[in-house]
Amino acid sequence: MEPLRFAFGIHVHQPVGNFDHVFESHVREAYLPFLQCVAERGFLPISIHISGPLLDWLGAHGGKYLDLIGTLVSQGKAELLLAGYYEPILAALPKVDRVEQIGWMREVLRSRFGVDATGLWLTERVWEPDLPADLAAAGVRYALVDDRHFLVSGFERNQLHAPWFTESDGKRVALFPIDERLRYLVPFQPEQATAAYLRELRAAGHPMAIFADDGEKFGGWPGTIEWVYDRGWLDRFCTAIVSLVETGEVQLSTFGDALTAVPSAGLCYLPTASYREMEGWSLPPRAAVRLATFEEDLGPERVAGPDGSLIRGAHWRNFLAKYPESNRMHKKMVHLSTKCRADGNPKEIRRAIGKAQCNDAYWHGVFGGLYLPHLRAAIWEHLARAEGDLRQGEGLVAEVVDFDFDGRDELWIHSSAFSAVVSPSRGGVIEEYTVFASGCNYADVLSRRREAYHEHRHGASDAASGSADTDRAPSIHDIEKSAVLAAPPPVDTADRALFVDRILAPDVTLDAYRSGRFTAESSWAGAPFEFAVSGDHGALEVIMRPGPSAPRGLIDKRLRFEASGALSVHYRWDPSAFNAGALFTTEMSLARPLRIVSVPNADLWQFPIATVSKSERGFEETLQGTSYTARWPVAMGEVRVELAGAE
Repeated sequence: MEPLRFAFGIHVHQPVGNFDHVFESHVREAYLPFLQCVAERGFLPISIHISGPLLDWLGAHGGKYLDLIGTLVSQGKAELLLAGYYEPILAALPKVDRVEQIGWMREVLRSRFGVDATGLWLTERVWEPDLPADLAAAGVRYALVDDRHFLVSGFERNQLHAPWFTESDGKRVALFPIDERLRYLVPFQPEQATAAYLRELRAAGHPMAIFADDGEKFGGWPGTIEWVYDRGWLDRFCTAIVSLVETGEVQLSTFGDALTAVPSAGLCYLPTASYREMEGWSLPPRAAVRLATFEEDLGPERVAGPDGSLIRGAHWRNFLAKYPESNRMHKKMVHLSTKCRADGNPKEIRRAIGKAQCNDAYWHGVFGGLYLPHLRAAIWEHLARAEGDLRQGEGLVAEVVDFDFDGRDELWIHSSAFSAVVSPSRGGVIEEYTVFASGCNYADVLSRRREAYHEHRHGASDAASGSADTDRAPSIHDIEKSAVLAAPPPVDTADRALFVDRILAPDVTLDAYRSGRFTAESSWAGAPFEFAVSGDHGALEVIMRPGPSAPRGLIDKRLRFEASGALSVHYRWDPSAFNAGALFTTEMSLARPLRIVSVPNADLWQFPIATVSKSERGFEETLQGTSYTARWPVAMGEVRVELAGAE
């Protein structure tokens, strides 16, 4: 028999805005020792994708990793793969941006390493049927996707050990289906299991085995340093596979060489898809719990079988509907990308928008950084830089536009100094307040909302499901399944924003308020407001009144924006509409402190806003921002609040 061609690929990435010490520790503990070991043991050639943010960091900090990559590439022992340079979800970008992002990566690989890459690592393996034409336009000959993308279309697993071809708009690309079984074997099972599986594939007459996965599995995930290096898994793995090479059973191969040597398996058309876990994470919480319960009722054997392939969650874009905070970043990016191209596409502005397209802060599962404020802040900082440059010399303007594409109009108010989005349909709250000079969206505070993992208890096991087994290491998904909360964390009664207005009874305590265990006597959070905009000597005033279906009593709410970005709000209400002793309140959730001035002086409640989320380390509490709630006796009838700049 011919040897089985084994294509082995790794993807290494750190997101825009991540901490330097995270970059450094991953290079030192995972990326470099992995590459050194496979080079020393002759486990070559391999295919490697290094994301643009990581390439930029490595270029600025030097070190052995890039030198070793360069040596292996020059010797023909490593193939470099493309992707969008700043690691965007390509399907979530405007089409021209997709091609441009891949072009940036091609240029850097050519200038730094002297190669013309034609293969693509598909970020988070998020596939949509219109991608082939854009990939082909960017010079991509082949891309790596999950075998699941094929299985959900009815393909059998035994068909997926060879390249397939697909097209859109008459433009063709090849696809390599990444073998899920190999992804779960490497590195979590003993090396003999992988060797046996490769022999099994060869005996069945398959031409190749396809593996590609995150480089963080080799020292970056919890417990993997000990398993992969200290306990010698990687050394034994390389020895086992190289032994198969020496006996003629296996031939290590790049994907580019495999595309030439292995005949096409045929034509395929794939649906919108990603990996199984991603599709579950993108579901709304109740649906995610139902899916998890259904899979547990079926049992692991049936879920792992052909029937399980037809059980699906949602798709990546659903994160934009699930999390308004994600959608606001995405839609701001799309609006600015369009404006940038209309304004001649200045290079530096385009790069800032490109950095803001980095995927991690837009979604949340076990991976994904929507819950990490420093990653969201980095996105908003690059958006602020781009918009500030695009709006140089502009005056104060208010646009009525469905900014977030939800079917309800917002007010996008901006000048050369700031940009704000007001939502009349949500009680006239400010959903974005970005000051260009600071690079901060002060309203970027994640709401505390219920997640499926806060309550789901089924299938929870002790100590990471197998971590006590000395012959294997727990995977991220083992750790995920084992993590259970003692009690669900607090949930917000309304999405966080600036100037969320309520009437509270005098017996509502700060403790009840901060935990979300309170009922407002009246609330305009989420209530539809009617609005008008007027100008006044370099300032704009948005005059809002509750619509017919909104709670009565609030006569008007007036937001005043000055061209400098100064912001204030003026309220008038009818005291007789509420119980004597009640309190009129407005809540401001701030990502960074601003000086709050109230007239007359308000009693100001303040508390940190913390979320509880699941990560590769288990559950984590993360500070998202600070809540400031100004309170006045309802009898006052009229008050004013000003956000007067950074403290």
